[in-house]
Amino acid sequence: MGMDAERAARLDNIRTPRGRYAKGVRRRNEILAVALEVFATLGDKGALVKEIADRMGMSQAGVLRYFGSREGLLIWTLAERDRLAKEQAAGESYGDPLAPMAATLRRSAEVAGLVRLYVNMAAASGFPTHPARDFFEVRNGDIIDALRDGLAELQRDGRIRPDVDPDAVARLALAASDGIQHQWLLDPTVDMGTVIDTIVALVVDVPPPPVPR
Repeated sequence: MGMDAERAARLDNIRTPRGRYAKGVRRRNEILAVALEVFATLGDKGALVKEIADRMGMSQAGVLRYFGSREGLLIWTLAERDRLAKEQAAGESYGDPLAPMAATLRRSAEVAGLVRLYVNMAAASGFPTHPARDFFEVRNGDIIDALRDGLAELQRDGRIRPDVDPDAVARLALAASDGIQHQWLLDPTVDMGTVIDTIVALVVDVPPPPVPR
């Protein structure tokens, strides 16, 4: 089994198979839409499941049935946030593979609760037995692969110096993205996208070498 297939299988294990029928998938997606609204304002603390259940006209147990557990609901909410961000980025035009990350970070400033949820879950996933561990391994791996491939393409086009390691830059960008979100929670005046813009300014748009005469 290749790496992509392994990641897909692990992600499938994270996303509980409950609700595979069309009606169940539709209901789950409706819950996720409400969860995003609730988490955006309340973060991951307080009676969140109760709030979501009340808005849906369901019991708390009924809500969790679609996700397996409270942690499952949190993971699915983050996955849905990522899906929507990717969907929005696909409809926009960018000059480099890091720019969509900067744009997403700037939009995140409007949903403090989701930033808090992400930071808390990312930190907790460092424990080997935490339910979010596999989700973040899969998510981060996919992001690094996509960034590395995009940066390597720019390098082939002469827009990045040949001595720059695309994989290292991709990992630096993801680390900067995670770190700046924590800093922003402490100081909301921080422009989260600027840290990614700075990485771009340092490594991208180097003019190609002159053609020998």
